[in-house]
Amino acid sequence: MAPPLTHRRLEPGRLVLATHNPGKVTELQELVTPYGLEVVSAGTLDLPEPEETGETFIANAELKALAAALATGLPALADDSGLCVDALGGAPGIYSARWAGPEKDFTAAMAQVQEAMGSEGPRTAHFICALSLAWPDGHTETVEGRVDGSLVWPPRGTSGFGYDPMFLMNNRTQTYGEMSRAEKEAENHRARAFRLLMPLLPDRV
Repeated sequence: MAPPLTHRRLEPGRLVLATHNPGKVTELQELVTPYGLEVVSAGTLDLPEPEETGETFIANAELKALAAALATGLPALADDSGLCVDALGGAPGIYSARWAGPEKDFTAAMAQVQEAMGSEGPRTAHFICALSLAWPDGHTETVEGRVDGSLVWPPRGTSGFGYDPMFLMNNRTQTYGEMSRAEKEAENHRARAFRLLMPLLPDRV
Protein backbone atom coordinates (compact mmCIF):
# COMPACT_ATOMS: atom_id res chain seq x y z
CA MET A 1 0.00 0.00 0.00
CA ALA A 2 1.03 3.59 -0.58
CA PRO A 3 2.16 5.62 2.43
CA PRO A 4 -0.44 7.96 3.95
CA LEU A 5 -0.82 11.32 2.26
CA THR A 6 0.69 14.24 4.14
CA HIS A 7 -1.72 16.61 2.46
CA ARG A 8 0.47 19.11 0.66
CA ARG A 9 -1.77 20.54 -2.04
CA LEU A 10 -0.56 21.37 -5.49
CA GLU A 11 -0.87 25.04 -6.37
CA PRO A 12 -2.23 26.17 -9.77
CA GLY A 13 0.49 26.60 -12.38
CA ARG A 14 2.80 24.47 -14.49
CA LEU A 15 3.11 20.74 -13.94
CA VAL A 16 5.60 18.38 -15.58
CA LEU A 17 4.26 14.99 -16.67
CA ALA A 18 7.33 12.88 -15.99
CA THR A 19 6.87 10.29 -18.72
CA HIS A 20 8.06 9.76 -22.29
CA ASN A 21 5.20 7.37 -23.06
CA PRO A 22 2.74 9.14 -25.42
CA GLY A 23 -0.20 7.02 -24.21
CA LYS A 24 0.45 7.88 -20.58
CA VAL A 25 0.93 11.57 -21.45
CA THR A 26 -2.51 11.61 -23.10
CA GLU A 27 -4.24 9.88 -20.18
CA LEU A 28 -2.55 12.01 -17.51
CA GLN A 29 -3.15 15.24 -19.41
CA GLU A 30 -6.86 14.50 -19.70
CA LEU A 31 -7.04 13.70 -15.99
CA VAL A 32 -5.34 16.89 -14.78
CA THR A 33 -6.64 19.41 -17.34
CA PRO A 34 -9.93 20.10 -15.44
CA TYR A 35 -7.82 21.41 -12.55
CA GLY A 36 -6.44 24.34 -14.50
CA LEU A 37 -2.90 23.04 -14.59
CA GLU A 38 -0.59 23.93 -17.47
CA VAL A 39 1.07 20.64 -18.30
CA VAL A 40 4.25 19.88 -20.21
CA SER A 41 5.72 16.45 -20.75
CA ALA A 42 9.23 15.27 -19.96
CA GLY A 43 9.61 14.34 -23.61
CA THR A 44 8.73 17.86 -24.76
CA LEU A 45 11.31 19.25 -22.34
CA ASP A 46 13.87 16.71 -23.60
CA LEU A 47 14.50 15.46 -20.07
CA PRO A 48 16.53 12.25 -19.80
CA GLU A 49 14.69 9.12 -18.68
CA PRO A 50 16.04 8.19 -15.25
CA GLU A 51 17.06 4.61 -14.64
CA GLU A 52 14.24 2.84 -12.82
CA THR A 53 16.14 1.22 -9.98
CA GLY A 54 13.23 0.87 -7.54
CA GLU A 55 11.87 -2.51 -6.53
CA THR A 56 8.22 -1.39 -6.41
CA PHE A 57 5.88 0.68 -8.54
CA ILE A 58 5.80 3.32 -5.81
CA ALA A 59 9.57 3.59 -5.61
CA ASN A 60 9.91 4.01 -9.37
CA ALA A 61 7.10 6.57 -9.58
CA GLU A 62 8.75 8.65 -6.85
CA LEU A 63 12.15 8.33 -8.51
CA LYS A 64 10.82 9.60 -11.85
CA ALA A 65 8.76 12.42 -10.31
CA LEU A 66 11.68 13.66 -8.20
CA ALA A 67 14.08 13.56 -11.14
CA ALA A 68 11.75 15.74 -13.22
CA ALA A 69 10.99 18.15 -10.37
CA LEU A 70 14.67 18.65 -9.54
CA ALA A 71 15.61 19.09 -13.20
CA THR A 72 12.95 21.68 -13.95
CA GLY A 73 12.26 23.43 -10.65
CA LEU A 74 8.57 22.63 -11.17
CA PRO A 75 6.19 20.16 -9.55
CA ALA A 76 6.08 16.88 -11.45
CA LEU A 77 3.66 14.00 -11.73
CA ALA A 78 5.00 10.53 -12.57
CA ASP A 79 3.34 7.23 -13.26
CA ASP A 80 4.78 3.78 -12.82
CA SER A 81 2.46 1.01 -13.84
CA GLY A 82 2.47 -2.51 -15.14
CA LEU A 83 0.79 -5.82 -15.65
CA CYS A 84 1.11 -8.47 -12.93
CA VAL A 85 0.27 -12.03 -13.96
CA ASP A 86 -0.54 -14.45 -11.16
CA ALA A 87 0.73 -17.53 -13.03
CA LEU A 88 4.07 -15.75 -13.54
CA GLY A 89 4.54 -14.81 -9.91
CA GLY A 90 3.56 -11.20 -10.59
CA ALA A 91 5.75 -10.77 -13.67
CA PRO A 92 6.26 -8.76 -15.77
CA GLY A 93 5.31 -6.31 -12.99
CA ILE A 94 7.71 -3.40 -12.65
CA TYR A 95 9.53 -4.71 -15.73
CA SER A 96 6.45 -4.51 -17.97
CA ALA A 97 8.02 -1.94 -20.30
CA ARG A 98 11.30 -3.85 -20.45
CA TRP A 99 9.51 -6.94 -21.75
CA ALA A 100 8.67 -4.82 -24.81
CA GLY A 101 12.39 -4.26 -25.48
CA PRO A 102 14.12 -1.10 -26.69
CA GLU A 103 11.70 -0.89 -29.62
CA LYS A 104 8.69 -0.77 -27.25
CA ASP A 105 7.14 -3.66 -29.16
CA PHE A 106 4.17 -4.61 -27.01
CA THR A 107 2.85 -7.04 -29.61
CA ALA A 108 5.99 -9.06 -28.93
CA ALA A 109 5.65 -8.45 -25.18
CA MET A 110 2.09 -9.81 -25.15
CA ALA A 111 3.24 -12.88 -27.09
CA GLN A 112 6.02 -13.35 -24.53
CA VAL A 113 3.50 -13.22 -21.68
CA GLN A 114 1.27 -15.74 -23.44
CA GLU A 115 4.19 -18.09 -24.12
CA ALA A 116 5.39 -17.88 -20.53
CA MET A 117 1.90 -18.65 -19.21
CA GLY A 118 1.25 -21.58 -21.52
CA SER A 119 -2.21 -22.97 -22.15
CA GLU A 120 -2.82 -24.42 -18.69
CA GLY A 121 -3.41 -22.80 -15.33
CA PRO A 122 -5.10 -19.59 -14.18
CA ARG A 123 -5.18 -16.53 -16.42
CA THR A 124 -5.86 -14.03 -13.65
CA ALA A 125 -3.89 -10.79 -13.63
CA HIS A 126 -4.06 -7.23 -12.42
CA PHE A 127 -2.80 -3.83 -13.43
CA ILE A 128 -1.12 -1.59 -10.86
CA CYS A 129 -0.53 2.15 -11.20
CA ALA A 130 1.46 4.28 -8.77
CA LEU A 131 1.18 8.04 -9.18
CA SER A 132 3.67 10.33 -7.47
CA LEU A 133 3.60 14.10 -7.16
CA ALA A 134 7.00 15.61 -6.39
CA TRP A 135 8.12 19.15 -5.62
CA PRO A 136 11.58 20.63 -6.21
CA ASP A 137 12.26 20.60 -2.45
CA GLY A 138 12.04 16.80 -2.46
CA HIS A 139 8.56 16.41 -0.98
CA THR A 140 6.48 13.63 -2.53
CA GLU A 141 2.90 12.39 -2.33
CA THR A 142 2.28 8.92 -3.76
CA VAL A 143 -0.81 6.75 -4.22
CA GLU A 144 -1.51 3.40 -5.87
CA GLY A 145 -4.48 2.02 -7.80
CA ARG A 146 -5.28 -1.53 -8.88
CA VAL A 147 -7.68 -3.23 -11.29
CA ASP A 148 -8.19 -7.01 -11.31
CA GLY A 149 -9.03 -9.10 -14.33
CA SER A 150 -7.82 -11.85 -16.62
CA LEU A 151 -5.88 -12.25 -19.85
CA VAL A 152 -7.31 -13.22 -23.23
CA TRP A 153 -5.57 -14.68 -26.25
CA PRO A 154 -5.36 -13.63 -29.00
CA PRO A 155 -5.34 -9.92 -28.10
CA ARG A 156 -8.52 -8.02 -28.93
CA GLY A 157 -8.90 -4.41 -29.99
CA THR A 158 -6.63 -1.65 -31.21
CA SER A 159 -7.32 1.08 -28.67
CA GLY A 160 -5.10 1.96 -25.74
CA PHE A 161 -1.46 0.95 -25.54
CA GLY A 162 0.86 -1.56 -23.93
CA TYR A 163 -0.84 -4.76 -22.78
CA ASP A 164 -4.36 -3.30 -23.11
CA PRO A 165 -5.57 -5.65 -25.90
CA MET A 166 -5.07 -8.76 -23.76
CA PHE A 167 -6.45 -7.46 -20.44
CA LEU A 168 -10.10 -8.03 -19.54
CA MET A 169 -11.34 -6.34 -16.39
CA ASN A 170 -13.49 -8.42 -14.05
CA ASN A 171 -17.18 -8.15 -14.91
CA ARG A 172 -16.49 -6.68 -18.36
CA THR A 173 -16.84 -8.23 -21.81
CA GLN A 174 -14.42 -5.88 -23.60
CA THR A 175 -10.67 -5.75 -23.20
CA TYR A 176 -8.98 -2.42 -22.51
CA GLY A 177 -8.06 -2.52 -26.19
CA GLU A 178 -11.73 -2.73 -27.22
CA MET A 179 -13.00 0.00 -24.88
CA SER A 180 -13.33 3.58 -25.97
CA ARG A 181 -10.74 5.84 -24.41
CA ALA A 182 -13.42 7.45 -22.24
CA GLU A 183 -14.63 4.07 -20.95
CA LYS A 184 -11.15 2.87 -20.17
CA GLU A 185 -10.03 6.09 -18.51
CA ALA A 186 -13.10 6.11 -16.27
CA GLU A 187 -12.26 2.73 -14.74
CA ASN A 188 -8.65 1.78 -15.27
CA HIS A 189 -5.84 1.51 -12.72
CA ARG A 190 -4.53 5.00 -13.55
CA ALA A 191 -7.96 6.54 -12.97
CA ARG A 192 -8.32 4.71 -9.66
CA ALA A 193 -4.95 5.98 -8.49
CA PHE A 194 -5.80 9.49 -9.69
CA ARG A 195 -8.99 9.56 -7.63
CA LEU A 196 -6.84 9.04 -4.51
CA LEU A 197 -4.66 11.97 -5.58
CA MET A 198 -7.54 14.36 -6.32
CA PRO A 199 -7.74 15.90 -2.80
CA LEU A 200 -4.21 17.27 -3.34
CA LEU A 201 -5.00 19.05 -6.61
CA PRO A 202 -6.15 22.66 -7.07
CA ASP A 203 -9.87 23.31 -7.23
CA ARG A 204 -11.48 22.38 -10.53
CA VAL A 205 -11.97 25.28 -12.93
